[in-house]
Amino acid sequence: MGRKRFTRWGQALKGDLGWVLCGGLLMGFTPAPLEAFPFAWIALAPLWWAVVRGTPRQALLYGLVWGCGYHGLALFWITGIHPMTWMGVPWLASLLIALFCWLFITAWGAALVGSWAFGMAWLDRVHPSPKMSRFAAILPRLASFSRILTGIALWCGLEALWRSGDLWWSSLAYTQSPHNLLILHLGQLSGSGMVTAAIVLVNGILGEGLLSRRWQALGWALSACLLLHGVGLTLYSRPLNNQNPLTLGIIQGNVPNEIKLYPAGWQKAIEGYTQGYLDLTRQGVDAVLTPETALPFIWNESFRQTRSFYQAVLNQGVLVWMGGFGQNGDRLTNSLFTLSGTGEILHRYDKVKLVPLGEYIPFESLLSPFINRLSPLDAHLAFGEPDQIVQTPFGQAIVGICYESAFADHFRRQTRQGGEFILTASNNAHYSEVMPAQHHAQDVMRAIENDRWAARATNTGYSAWVDPHGRTLWISGINRYETYIGTLYRRQTQTLYVRWGDWLTPVLLVLMVAFQGGRWGIGNR
Repeated sequence: MGRKRFTRWGQALKGDLGWVLCGGLLMGFTPAPLEAFPFAWIALAPLWWAVVRGTPRQALLYGLVWGCGYHGLALFWITGIHPMTWMGVPWLASLLIALFCWLFITAWGAALVGSWAFGMAWLDRVHPSPKMSRFAAILPRLASFSRILTGIALWCGLEALWRSGDLWWSSLAYTQSPHNLLILHLGQLSGSGMVTAAIVLVNGILGEGLLSRRWQALGWALSACLLLHGVGLTLYSRPLNNQNPLTLGIIQGNVPNEIKLYPAGWQKAIEGYTQGYLDLTRQGVDAVLTPETALPFIWNESFRQTRSFYQAVLNQGVLVWMGGFGQNGDRLTNSLFTLSGTGEILHRYDKVKLVPLGEYIPFESLLSPFINRLSPLDAHLAFGEPDQIVQTPFGQAIVGICYESAFADHFRRQTRQGGEFILTASNNAHYSEVMPAQHHAQDVMRAIENDRWAARATNTGYSAWVDPHGRTLWISGINRYETYIGTLYRRQTQTLYVRWGDWLTPVLLVLMVAFQGGRWGIGNR
């Protein structure tokens, strides 16, 4: 009897799993650089359909499969850390490390989707049965509305939970960046959570249409999609009223990681950044921005006095934001130094969101003996303080170093405290061009959410210039040495998101609990 039940269960899963996996892979095509972002508005519907039809255990499996398809494809760029032979890691060991990282972050993302699917199915099991005829007519619509509300609230809640940790990247919202600027403007209202909610809403309407075979649901979904884009268009159409200009130069040094931490790389970096600084300052810039660890040295007094770059700053007298290493006790910090034209360090910003396994080891006392070789910096960097404020002669800056671009709250906090323009510095030289394309997409979202101009300097690309509407005014090539001069405009506006944060998610969760309780009450009358 048990074997027959298992066989029937497996047969029921077989057909649904194919559609679910296709939906996940379709969503995987939406992030940069493939940028098939319209697929995001339909790719979740097969999973929705399968979850509601299945048991909670089946739904969990569906969610894991869809999540593996989406996150596995979207995050495949992590395998670009292979080969790490330049770090002394054997070729085979490097391959295994790369595969482990990819499988781990794929499983981490799939766990979010699996949790959502299980929660959806479990909560749907407690919907009321039509015990009284006067409620029988409204219950089917009530169930659909409740599922859509539950689906949006659960997904937004889980994304909020995931991004509160240290391992986060692939929100549903970033599937629309950098090109669907209208929908990304919903981020000005409640951050990326509102963009995610919009995508889940439209997919939920389609999923409910598939379940009930009501094809008019296509019209409802299209209407909802157009309405949401209309709201975004209203925000996108606001004039910028540019004032308080800052002429800024960017240097993309193009120092490959294979040589970056060795004498040949040091020499190339010093020569390239010194010449770039001189070229830009001779053209009249107010300041210069360099990438993350542009000069990969500890910036102490002995270093500054013996390097040509420092002498160039003294000669030209123009402020520079320089990426390098600081010290915090017996550990290094990944830092961006504000170096004045007189050679004084006005401020040192230390990276707050370090990369797990790459810059620090979670549960270090237990795991460090096994995975120390994962990091070119021995994975022993010190965390920066989360409440840092970067004051400059040009006003307060909003700063993010590399991985921090994925954490919207990091930028929101600085904007709320008076930040007037965004500076991001990244390396990204470990990976193929897929990763820097997605990284640029993250920075576009941060510029829109905070209503700020953003300058982005990277080691090997893509460096970029983004306005508060998310329009990319300039983007560099990949694996090329480049310099660029642009004008930032300092802004002091505060969007609803900057003032209130992600207020939508707790509101949705409260409504979900209230509505679930209301349905339970109806079903027991």
